[in-house]
Formats: sequence, C-alpha cells, structure tokens
Amino acid sequence: MSVVAPFVAPLKTHYDVVIVGGAKIGSSVAWFLSNNADFDGSILVVEKDPTYAFSSTSHTNSCMRQQFSTEINIRVSQFAAEFVNNFQDYFLNDPRVPTINVQSFGYMTLADNADSANALRRAQALQESCGAGTKTMTPEEIKRDYPFYFLDDIVAGNHNLINEGYYDGNTVFDWWKRSAREKGAEYIANQVVAMTKNADGSKVVSVSLASGEQISCAKVVNASGPSAAVTSRMAGIDIPVEPRKRYSYIFAAEQPLDRDLPLTIDPSGVHVRSEGQYYLAGCPPDHDPAVEVDDFIEDHSLWQDKVWPAVAKRIPQFEAVKLINSWVGHYAFNTLDQNAILGAHDQVENFIFVNGFSGHGFQQAPAMGRGVAELITYGEYRSLDLTPFGYQRVADHKPFTEHAVI
Repeated sequence: MSVVAPFVAPLKTHYDVVIVGGAKIGSSVAWFLSNNADFDGSILVVEKDPTYAFSSTSHTNSCMRQQFSTEINIRVSQFAAEFVNNFQDYFLNDPRVPTINVQSFGYMTLADNADSANALRRAQALQESCGAGTKTMTPEEIKRDYPFYFLDDIVAGNHNLINEGYYDGNTVFDWWKRSAREKGAEYIANQVVAMTKNADGSKVVSVSLASGEQISCAKVVNASGPSAAVTSRMAGIDIPVEPRKRYSYIFAAEQPLDRDLPLTIDPSGVHVRSEGQYYLAGCPPDHDPAVEVDDFIEDHSLWQDKVWPAVAKRIPQFEAVKLINSWVGHYAFNTLDQNAILGAHDQVENFIFVNGFSGHGFQQAPAMGRGVAELITYGEYRSLDLTPFGYQRVADHKPFTEHAVI
C-alpha cells in the first residue's frame, strides 16, 4: 500500500539544507529554519507522498502530555504546549492563522501495584519540580472526581488537567508547511534514493532523486519517520528505528459518560479518552514486530480480544459500545530506548537526525524542530539543551531511558 506521486524536479542543483521527509517533523525543521532571521540559506524538502496519506502524521491521535519520567522530555512537551497555546503569536498574529489550544481533558495514569505506584510518585515529584500540574491521587480521590471508573485493583493514579490532553496537530502542520514555503523553503514531490559522501566519508556531498537529479548540499536532515533507517543507510549509517503498528479505535457508548474522560492509561497497556461525542482507544499489539513501511493491515481480533475487554473492565458503562472506526498507524520506534535521536552523526558530520520518536513526535515536534534549526544555524542548541537525545548514545549502546512510554 503506497502512494506514488508524479515526481517534481527541484528548481536548483544545490541547497544548504536538504530535508528528507516533509511531514510534521520535517516541516517543523523547515519552518523554524525559515523563520530564523539568522539563517539565510536555501531549504529543499523532499517528500515522496505529498498527500501524507500513509504518514505517521496522518494517523496520529494528536496527544499532549507532560507526564514523563525524564526532565528533558517534560521540558520538550512544555514548549509544545506553550507553542500551541500561543500559536498566533508565533505567526506574528497573521490574520489567516487560527487560534488553537490544548484541549486539557488531562491524562490519568493508573497503577495496580506498589512498584508502579512508587514510580508514579517519583515521576510526579519530578514533573512538579518542572512546573507541571501532576497530582498523585488515591483510588478514593480518583473515584470522587471520576465515579465511573472501576478501581478495586488500582492503588494510585497520576493526573494532570493543565496542558495535557490533545490538540489540533494537523493545523499546526499545515501552517508550518504553508509558512515555510512562503518564506522560501522549496517542497517537492520526489524521493531521495541515494547519497554520495566525500572521499573520507565525513560528509554527504549530494543526494540523488528518484527522478534522476543529483543535488549537492551542505547538510542533510533525516526526517523520514518510520523510514528513518532506510534513509540513514544511504549515508552508510545504521540506526535502531523501525516501523511498528499502533492501533486506534473510535467507538460510541450506549451510556455516555457525564463528563470528559481523561486519556486513561490502563495497566493493561490500553488507553482511552473522550473524542467529541465518541471515545478513542488505542494500544500496541501483543506481538509487536517491525513491519514494512507500507503494511497497514489490521488485526481485527485485537479490538475484541484486548481493547474492548480492558476498556469495559475499567469503565463498566462501556460494556455496551459500538465500534465506529479503526485504523493502524506506525510508530517510528527506537528499539534502543524509545527516545528521539537528534543531532549530527559522530562521523558523517553534516548528516542530522530527527528520528525515532516512538509515538511522541507530534507533541515533541515544536521543540525538536526549533532545536535542529538552532543546531544548523548556530552549531549548538540555544533554547533548550537537547544533547541527551544525541546520536552518541546509539553509537555507545547506552540507552537514555524514558519509563513513561505508551
């Protein structure tokens, strides 16, 4: 299953920055670069599917949370919330740009044993120290605020109603792409199929396109989502990123809840939240291998055997529901530690990663795009130190562990 668009040739034969992948992550880099007054270079964004029909961007649930176990991931999400809540300001109050906000229904992370509860308490303390509004709640406190939960097996929960929930990520993406083009970034429907390095292998000097052109470049940004490993191999680099299926389900309840449902992370691994008049649930499959980038075939037994039973147990009002829609998307899954890989390679110095978000890409795109733009422009991160995500940990096989992975 793939989309092959008519190839579009680039306007020039050299670009300062070639971005491989024009979905939300690539467009974030393009926008922050083109919006930086100190960057005066040329930008080419190469996207093989300009409809984005099978990209992770098109299959996202547009979530936003600060409930992470590492400070840098909390800070990254806090900037995303600040960016979304002040969206028009970042576009200099352009009257065409809409107002958007984080829909703060909150996250509710549930623990069913003492070890998990202690982990929640440690995470809450860190999140609070970073200014997040996370509170650790007893089952009685949860039941007081959300009486529809079944909590007999729950010992604690972390909850935050401030800048946690979801947002209109596609509007952000659309305006990044539109504005980057208006500021001079060139987007083409094409595909990078090869890269050529210099004699000592320290730089990529050109990329080859499926339409036959060879384009010289000063820097290459790998923003190709689940195809990141394929792109990296063109430069002779291996990274531990692979496509993995993630399932989403929209359902209607015969007895709707009388209040918004926080994005509830059940100990079973299933999550569920309000979605307008409906509800959205999701989960990884029990067997979670790498898949081909064009494999979106659903395992229809997953809803009946895993998702609905877990949802109905946690919220008994959901024992009678009707499945409205379902789909499969891909995580760009970093098998090392489920954290992003960001910044330059240790040997191919002009090859820049912005990969392996493992499901966090939509909420991390603002900070990561800004950071990569700073790295390209200034040779360093200036707004937020993103060095913990650097490639060196991959080379050294030293995971940067984030426990709050959904």
